[in-house]
Amino acid sequence: MILVSLLQWVVNQFPGTEGKYFLSLIVGIGFILCEWVLWRLSRVAKRDYPFRLVNVGLLIASLILIGVSSSLYVVIWEQTNQARESVKALGAVRRTGFQIALTLGVCAAAYVSAGMVDRVVDRLLQQTEEITRHQGKVVSRLSIIGVYVVGLLALLSVWKINLQGLFVGAGLLGAAIGLAANETLGSLLAGFQLMFSRPFEIGDWVQIDEHEGIVTDITIFTTRIETFEGKYIMLPNDVVSSSTIINIGRKGRLRLGVEVGVDYEADPDHAMAIAKEAMKGVDDILTVPSPDVVLKQLGDSAVLLELRFWIEKPSSRRKWRAVTAVVRAVKLAYDREGIKIPYPQQEVSARKEAGGFRVADSQSTVTIPDQD
Repeated sequence: MILVSLLQWVVNQFPGTEGKYFLSLIVGIGFILCEWVLWRLSRVAKRDYPFRLVNVGLLIASLILIGVSSSLYVVIWEQTNQARESVKALGAVRRTGFQIALTLGVCAAAYVSAGMVDRVVDRLLQQTEEITRHQGKVVSRLSIIGVYVVGLLALLSVWKINLQGLFVGAGLLGAAIGLAANETLGSLLAGFQLMFSRPFEIGDWVQIDEHEGIVTDITIFTTRIETFEGKYIMLPNDVVSSSTIINIGRKGRLRLGVEVGVDYEADPDHAMAIAKEAMKGVDDILTVPSPDVVLKQLGDSAVLLELRFWIEKPSSRRKWRAVTAVVRAVKLAYDREGIKIPYPQQEVSARKEAGGFRVADSQSTVTIPDQD
C-alpha cells in the first residue's frame, strides 16, 4: 500500500497529459537501463556459472521488469480499475495460464539441464582418455536429445495429450521408416558400433579391404578416407564394419621389411653384418628396437635377406623416405665391400637322352655336346 500511495503521489506531481507522457518516458528509459544492467551482469555471471542457467535467470528478471513497467503504466494512466476488471475476466482462463506457466518452466528446466549435461560430458572428457573427443560429442548430443525428449513428454502431460495414440502412431511410423530406409539404419547402427568399439580414430593410417589412406572424418553414417594419391573415399559404415580393418599406425610405430639378394658366393654372415651396420647410420629409422637382418630364403639367383627396421609416427611419407634411405645405405655399403647383388639369372642344362643342344639355321647345324 505504501508503494501504491507513493506512486500515486508522484503521478499527482505531474498532472495533465504532458505529465503522464513525461512519466511514461521516465519509466521507458528506466526499463531500458535496467535491461542493459542485467545484460552486463549476465556477461560477468557466465564466467562463473553455466550460461544456460544465467540465460534463464536473465529471462525471469526481464519478465519481472516487464510486469513492473506495465503496472507503472497502468498507475500513470489511471487504468487501475480497468486492469482489475481485466484480471477478473482472465480468472476464467486461469487454468490455461497455469498450464502456460508450467510450459515455460518445463522449457527452462530442459534448457538448463541440457547445458548441465553438456558441461558434465566436457569434464569427463578432460578427466579420461578412454573416450575420444568425437565420441564425447556424440554422447553429449544424444544426452541433450534425451533431455529434450523427456521435456516434450512432460509438456504433453501438462496439456493432457493422449500419449497412447501418439506412441501407437510413432510405432507404425518407425516401422514404415525402418522398412524404407533399411540400409540407412544399418549404416547408423554400424556408425555407433565403430564410434564405441574404436578400431580407428581420425588421423589413423588404415587399410579397409583394398582402400588405404588416412581417416579424415567419422560420422554416424559414413567414414571418409583420404588416399595417398589425394583421393577422398566415402565408405558406408555398414561396409566398414563388415570389412577387414588394418590399423597400420595405431601404436605409433611400424616395422618395415625390405628384401635384398646377395650372390651365392658371398659370405651371408658378412653380408648381414654389413647391412645391419649400414642401417644404424640411417636417421629416418628408430634405433630402439634396433634394425635387424635375417636370412629369408634361397632364391633362384641370390640368397635373399630381409632388412627389418622400425619407424615412428607412421605415415606414407615417412615409410617411403625410410625405405629409400635404407636401400641407398645398404647398396652403397655392399658396393664398398665388393658384395655383389646379382641380376636375375637361370642355369639351363641339356638332357643327355636328347643329345645335347642343337643350334640350327639355314646354313649349318651345330650340335653342342652334353655338358656332363
